[in-house]
Amino acid sequence: MAEEISQIEEIEQAEAAAKALEGKEEVVEGEETTEKSKKDKHEKENIGILNIYTSQNNTILTVTDMAGNTIARSSGGQSTKQSRLKASPTVAMFASKKIGEEAKEAGVTSFYIRVRAETGSISAGSAAHAIVKSLGRDGFKILSICELTKQPRGGPKKAGGRRGRRV
Repeated sequence: MAEEISQIEEIEQAEAAAKALEGKEEVVEGEETTEKSKKDKHEKENIGILNIYTSQNNTILTVTDMAGNTIARSSGGQSTKQSRLKASPTVAMFASKKIGEEAKEAGVTSFYIRVRAETGSISAGSAAHAIVKSLGRDGFKILSICELTKQPRGGPKKAGGRRGRRV
């Protein structure tokens, strides 16, 4: 009778150990209990949208979450006192460092980048390139870069009136 009870206990312990390997139940060994649970290998990635607006006079950066709520905002004018340097790549890097610190505090790990320049300009300028490189070096993952510069399509009549001889 005692042999049958010990065999039943051994079978129960073997079944409990097999279920524990699957991560479904607890292993009971005497009075000790150890819980086996699987942890998520990948933590949820917080994604932000970085809007970069560059003009000849300034560079403006805004970080939003996916819903459009502003997390952080900075510009070249906040990083320097000289107005002639507001649009330079060096000052844009300082502004991106500030944005990066605030984004890390908010838990953002990767960005969708939207670059915009003044309407009709040929390219976004060197300040936008410096910002993207700076954020990449700071450890942020760049998911995509989108150019949103608007192109004029005719528009209103130019000032100055008609040219030529009036009779």
